[in-house]
Amino acid sequence: MASIHNAVLDLKRLDLLANGNSSIHRLDARAKVLVTLIFTICVVSNDRYELTALFPFFIFPVAMISLANLPPLFIMKKIALLCPFVVAVGIFNPVFDRVIILQLGSIGISGGWISFASIMARSTLTVGAAFILVASTGFTAVCQALEGLGMPKVFAVQLLFLYRYIFVLTEESGRASRARELRSCGKKGQGIHSFGSLVGHLLLRTWQRAERIHMAMLARGFTGAFHASRQSRFGIPEIRFVLAWSALFIFLRFQNASQLLGSLVTGLFP
Repeated sequence: MASIHNAVLDLKRLDLLANGNSSIHRLDARAKVLVTLIFTICVVSNDRYELTALFPFFIFPVAMISLANLPPLFIMKKIALLCPFVVAVGIFNPVFDRVIILQLGSIGISGGWISFASIMARSTLTVGAAFILVASTGFTAVCQALEGLGMPKVFAVQLLFLYRYIFVLTEESGRASRARELRSCGKKGQGIHSFGSLVGHLLLRTWQRAERIHMAMLARGFTGAFHASRQSRFGIPEIRFVLAWSALFIFLRFQNASQLLGSLVTGLFP
């Protein structure tokens, strides 16, 4: 439970980082959501055997972390938490795809290993971009931007409530876990047999608390409208931001910048 609690505290820290005052923080949330969406599409749409073409895309997260003054080690730790899930998705690629498509001296590398490395790179890029978006914008502002870009209001509100429900679930699970440990003598009462009832009570308690929170929100005049802490408008800086990054992403998608740079270097130094 302590690890889950720490993970949720880190999610709260992402929202706290969104209160910064850098040039990236001051941009309209819709511009950042658009750029992140275009970035994700350009990264994911690469062929499964493309690996070198993905390396130049790391310019975007590095530049965003630097310009927004975000802690790089913190973002890297959040990305590393998802690595086991990514490994589970692609670990069998080398087993089923054994065709050699790259030869490094006497070592042959199969397509499975290349596609596995490509999955890891694409996951790192897209997940990192999502964390950077939340850390530089705030989740409430992201939902507000999605609604402004055409997402139905009910979906945007449900997305925000789902995010908030994570904190309710974690707090209730912490209380239930502590109560279970205090009522048990040694290891008695902490076996697998009591786990089912604990999960059932946890879901009921979180459901009831979520209903109380919703009733309190309605009593305070909640109408489904978003109230972000930072109000901005889509102006000239946002247009430049979207056009510049989108042009770069589209160029990197259709041109392998790594190969172009390699050809240039080998041409200068034959």
